[in-house]
Amino acid sequence: MSNQFSYDNILPIAPLKVAALEGCRDLAENVDRFLVEFRGKSNQDLQNTPSFQGYREDTYLVRSACPRFGTGEAKGILYDSVRGVDLFIMADITNYSLTYSVCGHENHMSPDDHYQDLKRVISATNGKARRINVIMPFLYESRQHKRSQRESLDCAFALQELVDMGVTNIITFDAHDPRVCNAIPLYGFDSFNPPYQFIRGLLRAVPDLKLDKDHLMVISPDEGAMGRAVYFAGVLGVEMGMFYKRRDYSRVVNGKNPIVAHEFLGDDLHGKDVIIIDDMISSGESMLDVARQIKNRGAKRVFVCTTFGLFTDGLEKFDDYYEKGYIDRVVTTNLTYRPPELLSRPYYVEANMTKFLAAIIDCINHDTSTEHVNDPTERIHALLEKRETAIRLQNID
Repeated sequence: MSNQFSYDNILPIAPLKVAALEGCRDLAENVDRFLVEFRGKSNQDLQNTPSFQGYREDTYLVRSACPRFGTGEAKGILYDSVRGVDLFIMADITNYSLTYSVCGHENHMSPDDHYQDLKRVISATNGKARRINVIMPFLYESRQHKRSQRESLDCAFALQELVDMGVTNIITFDAHDPRVCNAIPLYGFDSFNPPYQFIRGLLRAVPDLKLDKDHLMVISPDEGAMGRAVYFAGVLGVEMGMFYKRRDYSRVVNGKNPIVAHEFLGDDLHGKDVIIIDDMISSGESMLDVARQIKNRGAKRVFVCTTFGLFTDGLEKFDDYYEKGYIDRVVTTNLTYRPPELLSRPYYVEANMTKFLAAIIDCINHDTSTEHVNDPTERIHALLEKRETAIRLQNID
């Protein structure tokens, strides 16, 4: 089933434009190609009418930049007019590959730098856009979404700051805790998830994967990922298990209580393939420990599916675990920056999100419900049915 939905005779809220910060230009260009394709097929009889002026374009990208002074200070610039448009600003706050000079010293861009550039581009619109939407796949400060002691509430504060600057909708993916939207209850906040893309990527990379309860199990690596694992297991019709983290609350290491052990709750894993699903791989230590324990419990193969592959401590441990047989595949989306060396790893599988993201933008620009692009269940069932049909035909031959 396609992401595309027919918007015939539905007037967009305003002409569509997309401004991408430097950290996600490649992603934006791929999304733009799908938008051009979508718009070429919708409202063909109305594209030359005044109401649909600018509906079909060769590109929807707006040229923008955030040049810096020698001190490291910067400014946002839009080289094209955005007056009266429905502007979508895309930002990848995790792209650490970008650098800038500070008094002659090279400095890698941090999430704070990307967030400041996002605000600069919003400021550069001068209030002329009809509506401003921010697409931030990895939500800024999403892991600092609640207060447990005397500490800052960075994510909530950032959301409030963006809407105060005129942002109407914030689009993100697999938010660490979607309830952070309570900080801006009167504004749009959508958190989308990639289970369909995970399954499609896995089936392409592992054609012999058997999706039934006798051969497959879905594992949540901690309590926070339970909802994802429950849905994943339910839609595939397989069993689910989970680990919970036993922490040492008497110590604080790198800002958090260290994990003492992972305890497993679930059925026997002997001879089964296992899918571990979570929102992100940061350093990866917790995920690798779970994978090792799963393999030691007799699992056949271990597949890791996460929306964001950050790999903050590098890839060496993953290489080692792959060589030892603890992990077989690592699936992440292409929503955030991935170092070139990751793309060349034999265990890496990409869950391509560009068409899905283009469909989301197209939907929101038409100001219609996102249900038809945000319900993966029907698409997953169609994918599995198509696969079963192909297997039956192959067995007949």
